[in-house]
Amino acid sequence: MAEESSLKILFVINPVAGGNKTDWEPLIRQHFEQTDLNIAIHTLTGENDVAPIKRIVEKSKPEKVVAVGGDGTVSLVARMLLQTDIALGILPAGSANGMAKELGISFIPGEAMNTVVNGTIKNADVIKINTDQISLHLSDIGLNARLIKNFDDGKLRGKLGYAKVVLKTLWKKTLMKVHVRIDGQEIIHDAEMVVLANASKYGTGAVINPGGNLFDGHFEVVIMHKLALSELFKMWIRFRPFNPEKMRVFPATSVDIHTNRKVHFQVDGEYMGKVNKVDAEILAGQLKLIVP
Repeated sequence: MAEESSLKILFVINPVAGGNKTDWEPLIRQHFEQTDLNIAIHTLTGENDVAPIKRIVEKSKPEKVVAVGGDGTVSLVARMLLQTDIALGILPAGSANGMAKELGISFIPGEAMNTVVNGTIKNADVIKINTDQISLHLSDIGLNARLIKNFDDGKLRGKLGYAKVVLKTLWKKTLMKVHVRIDGQEIIHDAEMVVLANASKYGTGAVINPGGNLFDGHFEVVIMHKLALSELFKMWIRFRPFNPEKMRVFPATSVDIHTNRKVHFQVDGEYMGKVNKVDAEILAGQLKLIVP
């Protein structure tokens, strides 16, 4: 891949995102060959992906870097662009594309590439978690994180695999006791899950935080009470909004969460293991994001 000093747009492609259904490189090159925009393409290998991207960005200083993949790819690229003048674009290509759906980015490749070129650049918030992680979208502890682990561990994919994992997860659901400190306010509660929500809905379309806004300078802490199977069915199968009576929502700029035992934890759809402590704070307006 050529590294040009006048590089305008760097595309970072995850070749296995979404089951590798689209060959993105020729699509991108064909789209831009009739323009005067200087582009470059870097393909992830799955091994030490951060270092080569950093090297290209530092040497070529692109105006925009575009993540071609799902939420995991978006998060990988975003970490390198925090607190810089380089804007992040998204071409949704993963199995989970929560950020693209949240922002209204088209799933038609040509339209999404037009957004990269002609879209508006806005200063988005991100959530810093446990000093070394960031969340652009939604992170949580408890039931949903366990669902993600079970899905990752399973062999089946598609709707059948998802339904099987939902049933397995519901069969063993348990409450956790959480001690939450939000901007100085303390809350102790039994919960199925606790969500750190920078956005409004999961990649499936399930609405967890109707007031979510990536550009408002804060996030929401959503504490889900003991949920009936009908509510979980609504979230995981029908992808409908939750009953607001089954949750408590707190706006926050910082939060400390402690649990009575180690529980499953996920960040933007990536399973992170088990934890009994999560600290988070908002980094307001620290990521330049290209939106339609």
